[in-house]
Amino acid sequence: MGENSVIIQLENIVFSYAGSKPVLDDLCFTLEEGTKLGLIGQNGSGKTTMLHIIMGLLKPSSGTIRAFGKPIETKKDFLEVRRKIGFLFQDADDQLFCPTVLEDIAFGPLNLGKSPTEARKMVMETLERLNLKGFEERVTHKLSGGEKKLVALATVLVMEPKALLLDEPTTGLDEDTNIRIITLLNQLDISYVIVSHEYDFLAQTTREIYGIHDGRISYHGDSNTLHSHYHKHAAARTPHHHRALHADVEGACC
Repeated sequence: MGENSVIIQLENIVFSYAGSKPVLDDLCFTLEEGTKLGLIGQNGSGKTTMLHIIMGLLKPSSGTIRAFGKPIETKKDFLEVRRKIGFLFQDADDQLFCPTVLEDIAFGPLNLGKSPTEARKMVMETLERLNLKGFEERVTHKLSGGEKKLVALATVLVMEPKALLLDEPTTGLDEDTNIRIITLLNQLDISYVIVSHEYDFLAQTTREIYGIHDGRISYHGDSNTLHSHYHKHAAARTPHHHRALHADVEGACC
């Protein structure tokens, strides 16, 4: 593994919420260029916490964070990380805060010093890419859940990130929006990490799967494992449990 190919590296990360045992305990993780990863684990296992630590939204009690080969420690360091790594929140309402879609998507480019004309051009290109042409003057808070998720994704992609961190990008969405997101992700030529409980979605959008258990990465496998297991079921959308894979995640050696 070449140093120049590493986008994110977490070494021996420890993090606890106030009054609780460590959520992450000596966790190590690496994301390389060209890698598309899925991250799975039970509720409360630390998946979202790990993403928040990478983005500087939470501070670990110990451990080292590196991005693009450099240690990330200060607020300024994390601001630079956020310019290069896009983060999609689980709840789109946490990402959208302007009156209109145009203003929400233009916010990032304008903060980077783009002129209003340049920012508008970037917004329109991104909306067309997401098949949202005509949405620019829509009132953000009146959008449907699926529309909000797509606009939130647009606010990330307009920044032309080098990598993405996506937290439950399809939770609660309809089938058509799921398919649009799957298609878009498969067209992207950048690295990303997706946290999701939807195994079929991960099978269609990632190449490798990591599992978190007891605060550490305890499972690493091929996404085809999810795909094969999923299609053993007669009805693809029938709720079911992946007992064998869960056992691997919980029983694998760190």
